[in-house]
Amino acid sequence: MTSNERVVVIGTGLAGVRLARRLGELGTPATLIGEEEHRPYNRVLLAEVLAGRYSPEVIALPAPARVVRARVTGIDRERRSVACADGSVIAYDRLVLATGSNPVLPPLRGLFTEDRELPEGVHAFRTMDDCLGLSEAVRPGAKAVVIGGGLLGVSAARALALRGAQVVLAQQSERLMERQLDPAASRLVQRHLTGLGVEVHTECRVRDVRCAGGAVRSVELADGYALDADLVVVACGVHPRAGLAQAAGLDVRKGVVVDDELRTSDPYIHAIGDCAQHDGVLYGLAAPALEQADALAALLAGDTTARYTGTRSLTRLTLNGQDSPLDLAAFGETEALPGDDVVQLTDATRGTYRKVVVRDDRLVGGVLVGELGTVGALARAWEGAEPLPSDGGPLLHLLTNDGGS
Repeated sequence: MTSNERVVVIGTGLAGVRLARRLGELGTPATLIGEEEHRPYNRVLLAEVLAGRYSPEVIALPAPARVVRARVTGIDRERRSVACADGSVIAYDRLVLATGSNPVLPPLRGLFTEDRELPEGVHAFRTMDDCLGLSEAVRPGAKAVVIGGGLLGVSAARALALRGAQVVLAQQSERLMERQLDPAASRLVQRHLTGLGVEVHTECRVRDVRCAGGAVRSVELADGYALDADLVVVACGVHPRAGLAQAAGLDVRKGVVVDDELRTSDPYIHAIGDCAQHDGVLYGLAAPALEQADALAALLAGDTTARYTGTRSLTRLTLNGQDSPLDLAAFGETEALPGDDVVQLTDATRGTYRKVVVRDDRLVGGVLVGELGTVGALARAWEGAEPLPSDGGPLLHLLTNDGGS
């Protein structure tokens, strides 16, 4: 790529903004296109805005100067241009899709109006508009039902409880955050939410959203039990926003397929972030999105050796309560396979829990709840994938070197 080529980035989330900023620093300015009216912001911190801890301005991202507010409606690969809903056409030499993901809205009866809109009181929780709509609607004593007990659902339930709502969290699987946490850590998260007044139901399938006069009134469970609701938050995960890529004829499976240069099946189009599927993996996390943006910025700025080879990502979450926060971190494989060794330390009094999984003398995963002074050292040992000393002493030191449990 030459320095005078036009780089156009679609998407103003973490990945798109990081890429545009890095390119600017490297002397290759890019045009950033985003359809949201708000300044680019850190989506990871939306729950803190909902909880009232941050204002929207606090989570704004330092965006580059060249930001176009428009909704892209199509990609013309032959002419190398993108068409926008306002009638404008923007030409590119290199196009980057950083379109992110959309919330999963399950096929529940009553979830949509005849116009395919969400009824009054029913909210997704993905954008700043979603967050501001919820913030405006919630009030002390309001009855709120959160559908979904993953990372997003737990964060939303905690935020609503801190705003004084009476919150019920309905999780279809057997435990909270089952993708990240093992059963013991999940129980600590549930205990923390319960301490905030959240009523948690696991193995609980929602069947129906009931409305009257265009507004939500209750949520019906599969067993026929109805939960009264002034607010319903649908937090059932996300799926890659790949419609533009698909319509343009790019290779799309679960997400937009990219190689180690983050190229799609069209060599002049790249994809990063939640919409990108690299080596069969959809990450949907901030750390891989930022690493992909950095690698692509280097590549587009002329570093022919730059590559993205995958991310060993760590999930961290802080649940702020009325008395004390609950910190947790998880990485790698938190469930042991037959033949694995497990080191586990628990201190019920302090509410701490630490567990690591060792396979063939290598640290393959871990989960920590409570004091996280050891998480950096453990994560480095995991990322390095080096054999651990056979006596196990250093591993125990990694688990306890902050004087913890």
